[in-house]
Amino acid sequence: MNRTRLFGLLTLSVLLAACGQTPAQLTPDATQAAAPAFVDGELLVQLKGGVNSQALTSLSALGVQSVETLTTVNGAALLRARITDGQGVTAKAQQLQASGLVRFAEPNWTYQTQALPSDSYYTNGTLWGMKGNFGSGAETAWAAGKTGSKGVYVGIIDEGYQFDHPDLRGNAWLNPFDPVDGKDNDGNGYVDDTRGWDFANNDNTIYDGGTRGSLDAHGTHVAGTIGGTANDGGVVGVNHNVTFISGKFLGRRGGNTADAIKAVDYFTDLKTRHGLNIVATNNSWGGGGYSQAMYEAIVRAAKVNILFVAAAGNSGTDNDATASYPSNYDTTAGAGYDAVIAVAAIDKAGALASFSQYGKTSVDIGAPGVAITSSVPYNKYASYNGTSMATPHVTGGVALYASLNPNATAAQIRAAILGSATPTASLNGKTVTGGRLNVSGF
Repeated sequence: MNRTRLFGLLTLSVLLAACGQTPAQLTPDATQAAAPAFVDGELLVQLKGGVNSQALTSLSALGVQSVETLTTVNGAALLRARITDGQGVTAKAQQLQASGLVRFAEPNWTYQTQALPSDSYYTNGTLWGMKGNFGSGAETAWAAGKTGSKGVYVGIIDEGYQFDHPDLRGNAWLNPFDPVDGKDNDGNGYVDDTRGWDFANNDNTIYDGGTRGSLDAHGTHVAGTIGGTANDGGVVGVNHNVTFISGKFLGRRGGNTADAIKAVDYFTDLKTRHGLNIVATNNSWGGGGYSQAMYEAIVRAAKVNILFVAAAGNSGTDNDATASYPSNYDTTAGAGYDAVIAVAAIDKAGALASFSQYGKTSVDIGAPGVAITSSVPYNKYASYNGTSMATPHVTGGVALYASLNPNATAAQIRAAILGSATPTASLNGKTVTGGRLNVSGF
């Protein structure tokens, strides 16, 4: 699929609502894209060479100070940098681009998730998204004994999640490479990353909600749809068996590109160095404009066969006309295939949700995203709306297919997901590429 790639620094329309606004809450101008948001006074800067005293001195002379090195690719360092001379982000990025010192300079875009309960009295436990008709068809797969595998891993790049929730604890990852001892035993730079890592707070505590459950509800909801375990009295995910790992980068104030890059690279490293069968990351978030640094992180993951499943957005707009990130990234040029699956939300009638973004070429598939009941802290359940809720249905489908086809490449899994979708000419007259998710034939 050809997705539009736009390189303007601050002119792109963005995905502001990766999840959660109910149709009744959409204002008359809700389909108007807002200006991209970024971290004030910061840039992502990739040097043309490695980090050395001369390069840092040159940056300092231009009013920029390195805060941290995010990664180094082909000898070129990617820096998170602070502007020190009071100049604005746009002007400073342009100055650096013109200096000849850097490969690129761009804003550190910020991302948000805005899932809200659609019904506070969620007592019936109806998981329509798992059934046939206009759901994912997972129920039919289960009846045939297809319930997933603990040997298939997915990364949840999101908020953290309540890993000891009754419906999640059976599928929560426990890192065998780095036991709790205050040391970085696996040498990845993260001490005691037993359940994953919290890049928002730079610690190993991936769940920060406590027993009141005031935080990490969104990530917990996503996890339950991907892999809530069976027969625990609550909900069940597309997979009864799967292993999920947290790459938390969304905190109290959302997240930013620098931390999202670190999360993506964390999963790439786990697969590359430890051979974990990580087949996909779930990305139910959005915001900001095009980021070359983010694109290249997704490409690095794609090259080791990790799919990037992303929410199309909740502004009701056409992503073919106005690019929305991260769902509009296309890794074909960098990885040889498109590793991104962009997901729209559909309702119980099989129609495109009124809030969902769409696109004939830029949005791949529709999945259940209205009145989706799943796990939330603390040991509870709630119903949410949004493309954030549709996305984990697809990630769950990826993991289910991978469990049944262990030798399939990421490109083959992606083709199978889109190829098995229920064809549809349009959803409310608005099109997506592959129709509605259907895992019943796996």
